[in-house]
Amino acid sequence: MKTTLNLQDADGFYEQLLDAHQGLTKEQSDLLNARLILLLANQLGDAKVLRECIEAARNMPASS
Repeated sequence: MKTTLNLQDADGFYEQLLDAHQGLTKEQSDLLNARLILLLANQLGDAKVLRECIEAARNMPASS
């Protein structure tokens, strides 16, 4: 599992993500996130890495 920044354009990706959520209800936004997670997980395709990512995300400290 990669834990260092590996995106070529992290700011651009974040902007695209925010734009995709613009105008959506909370329910629609949650559904978009769920669909995106499943699509990205399918692209990765490695069950072990996905399990590690879920665990790492769950254990990340909350930001202040």
